[in-house]
Amino acid sequence: MDIIRIENVTKSFAKHVALDNVSLSIPEGSIYGLLGPNGAGKTTLLRIINRITAPDNGSVIFEGREITADDVYRIGYMPEERGLYKKMKVGEQAIFFARLKGMSRKEATDKLKGWFEKFGIESWWNRNVSELSKGMAQKVQFIATVLHEPKLLIFDEPFSGFDPINANLLKSEILTLRDKGATIIFSTHNMSSVEEVCDHITLIDKSRNILSGNVEEIRHRHGANIFEIDYRGEEVDLRKAIEGRCEIMDSTPSPVGFNKMKLHIATDSEVRGVIAAANGSVEIRSFREIIPSMNDIFIRAVNGNL
Repeated sequence: MDIIRIENVTKSFAKHVALDNVSLSIPEGSIYGLLGPNGAGKTTLLRIINRITAPDNGSVIFEGREITADDVYRIGYMPEERGLYKKMKVGEQAIFFARLKGMSRKEATDKLKGWFEKFGIESWWNRNVSELSKGMAQKVQFIATVLHEPKLLIFDEPFSGFDPINANLLKSEILTLRDKGATIIFSTHNMSSVEEVCDHITLIDKSRNILSGNVEEIRHRHGANIFEIDYRGEEVDLRKAIEGRCEIMDSTPSPVGFNKMKLHIATDSEVRGVIAAANGSVEIRSFREIIPSMNDIFIRAVNGNL
C-alpha cells in the first residue's frame, strides 16, 4: 500500500517552474530517497507534502485521500534550514516543538530525556541553543522531528553537517524507525547513504521526475553489461580464447593469487559463450557482473546518458 501518492504536481514561483507535472508513489513502511541536483525541485516537493506550500496543480494523496491540515500532526519534518531559536535553552526548545505536535509537557520531557541520552547530549539540556555546533543542533532537531512518533517522517539533507560516526548513528536510527512502522522520505546528495538505507528512490532533474523505482532494480536495470573475471592462468591464453566475443576493458595481472580482467559483453545472450570460452583456457574462480553504483546512475541520468 502507498502511504503517499503525488499526482501530476506542478508548482511555479514567478517565472521559475519548480515542479513540472511530477508524479510518484511512496510505499508504506519504506525509506524513500528523493535525489537530484541543487535547484531540481526536491525541497519544494517536500514542502508541498508537509503543506507548507500548495501546488498550483495536482494532488497529494495521503493514505488514500487528499491530504488535510490535520494530517500534519502525523508527519515529522526536518527542513534543511535548521530552525532553532538561539536564545532558548536546548531542553525548552525541544519541549516547545513537541508541544506544537500535541504532546503534553510531561510526556515530551520524559521522552526527550531518553533521546538526549541516546544521542549523548544530556549535558546540554540547560545550555543555550546558540552554543550548539551545527551537528549538535541537527541532533536536537532530529529528536524533535521524531519524538511524537509520526507515521511519516520527512528529512531534507539529514546527513549534512555530520561526521561519519554521527552520520552512522543517524542512519541506524532511521532504519530502526522504519522497522517500527514509520515511512521515511529524505532528500540527499549522499549516494552511499542511498545505497545503504533506501528501499526506493525518485530522481528529479530540471523540475521533472526522470527516474523512479526500487534501488536494487534500478541498479541492475541500468547496468552496462560489464563483468569482472578472476582467474588463474596466462592472460595471453584468456585473451586468445575470448577474442571477438567481447571487449576487454582492463586487465590486472597479479604475481600471486588470481588475475583480474574486466569485460564488456554486448548482449546477455553472449555471456554464456564468453564463460565457456574462458573456462577452456584458464582456471576461473569467479565471474560476476559489476552493478553500477547509485552515484554512477545519478551522474549518467543528470547528463542525459542513462
